[in-house]
Amino acid sequence: MYPFIRLAKELFIHRNAPALGVADPHVSHHLCWPWDLDPWVELNNGRTLTLYDLGRLPYARRLGLVRVLSARKWGMTVAGVSVRYRRRVRAFDRIEMRTRTLGWDARFLYLEQSMWHDGDCTSQMLLRSAVTDKHGIVAPSRMLSALGADLTSPPLPDWVAAWIAADAERPWPPQG
Repeated sequence: MYPFIRLAKELFIHRNAPALGVADPHVSHHLCWPWDLDPWVELNNGRTLTLYDLGRLPYARRLGLVRVLSARKWGMTVAGVSVRYRRRVRAFDRIEMRTRTLGWDARFLYLEQSMWHDGDCTSQMLLRSAVTDKHGIVAPSRMLSALGADLTSPPLPDWVAAWIAADAERPWPPQG
């Protein structure tokens, strides 16, 4: 089940946080609860993705993106993700989550999120996201213009560009 109560808590905690620019990071803090665990008594890999939502949604609100999406009846979707898991997170571990926009191209926004526990990075996620309307993908330039932000993307890191290129080679739909 989606953690709506935890999401409401995050939105409440950050309700008066200062607005962010597109290049500014959002930092949030979370607790790994027993119901977040898998049979090996560590944070479940699927739940990790859900917890990343709890960092991304307040970030979007602080950017002003939630207001823009609502006003224009736009949506937001995840269009791709790559996660690197490196350290275990166990019950009642406190984690710091960092969320930031790396840049964008003609169709997608690229965000990086990471979880930290006791100074170690436990996981990192590269996320490709798209703003959508009833006709399909909304160009990031339209969304950024609506935010009043600079339309020029910072250069995407080489590792992100390599991921984009590799993903473009992947067949779709998948072969049998």
